Amino acid sequence: MKNHKIKLILVISATLLIVFNVLSFYVTDQNIETTVEEAIANQTLETAKEISAKFDTATYKRFLSNPEKNDDYWKLNYQLNTIREDIGALFVYTIKVDNPKVSHTMIAGLPRTEQEFFKIGAVCTLPEREVRHAYYSGESYTSDIIDDNRYGNYLSVGTPIFDDYNNIIGFLAIDISTDKINTINESVQENNVIIFLVNSIFLLIAICLSYFLQNWYQREVTKEIENTEDTYQGEIQTLLSSVSSLRHDFSNHIQVIHGLLTIGESEKARQYVNSLSNEVQLIESINSTIEHPGLAILLKSKKIAAQNHQIAMETKVKQDSYQRIKTTDMIKILSNLIDNAMDATRELTEDSRKVSIFCDANETHYIFKVINTGPKVVSSGAIFKQGFSTKPIEEGKVRGQGLFIVKEVVKKYNGDISIESSGDNITTAIVKIPVK
Repeated sequence: MKNHKIKLILVISATLLIVFNVLSFYVTDQNIETTVEEAIANQTLETAKEISAKFDTATYKRFLSNPEKNDDYWKLNYQLNTIREDIGALFVYTIKVDNPKVSHTMIAGLPRTEQEFFKIGAVCTLPEREVRHAYYSGESYTSDIIDDNRYGNYLSVGTPIFDDYNNIIGFLAIDISTDKINTINESVQENNVIIFLVNSIFLLIAICLSYFLQNWYQREVTKEIENTEDTYQGEIQTLLSSVSSLRHDFSNHIQVIHGLLTIGESEKARQYVNSLSNEVQLIESINSTIEHPGLAILLKSKKIAAQNHQIAMETKVKQDSYQRIKTTDMIKILSNLIDNAMDATRELTEDSRKVSIFCDANETHYIFKVINTGPKVVSSGAIFKQGFSTKPIEEGKVRGQGLFIVKEVVKKYNGDISIESSGDNITTAIVKIPVK
């Protein structure tokens, strides 16, 4: 009976996860088209503003005083048609907005072969809502998808054209066919499908993992405890809660990655995925007593290494975020100093091997101190040079890199490093990094 109940819980949980995943995919898919339209509209509007800012207003005003297909008309028409071809737009043209109901096309931005069908001052298909907005506010506009019997479906954007006296003399408009929007939309939807598949694979793994863990847990409890009903049920509920929490966090990450991909930030999406991968690999090693995760991981790994080499290691870390220094740089500093200290102690007997690590932070500096027993070190500038080492050369091992790396990182932060040995064969390395 227990097994049936647990399996039922797992099946229900798996079903809910799958339903939520499908629902999330459906909602995201529905939002893609709107997002793509808004992104293209905003990008096209920025293009229109750039064109308007460089528009030959003197020639255009001269044309408006005599609106005929004269030299001024053909000059501006050629420029607009060239821009239309370059950006792949349906139309690039100018309009006159002299009332809140309809607008009139003044220069079409079309090849000469198509000009015979165009009349200056023809009523534009721009919806009344956008015309009213342009007329009363004198600001840029963006339309929804316009369904036109002659030109098909498209969206239109427009921005005012200002003369030298900052007066509006017309609007420059760009129409983008939905064919272009649909092409981009299909590409984004393909990416969304990939994300859905990845999410589904993750759910499958999570479900299988929970199933195998449940079976393993049941066997172990059965071996050691006769009466495990309450404990067993409690642990299963905890497991399911963890899986649900993990699914929730994963969905958030997927939404962030999807958002970055939607706006074209593929590099940032890649960096975000890489950071998630690193976190997954390191999360099990984080020491909860240290606020900074990277520092906690480093010190714990060095502690394990010290134990393997019979080195007594002491750590003292002041609780601080250490956010004024990059984690990678702090790891470079401490890792190399600790490695050098551990190497030095290994020349002593086991009961004499000691390493102490101190990380401090105050209002002005971060202070990293590594103290070790071992042979005396002669303090000089040479120890910081690349390739310098007092240790014997070992085949396949590069020496003399650690302190050089530390020196370069410290230099980048305008910090100080000092290494001194006392008469008691105690060596102290101190690094000070300015906070500001």
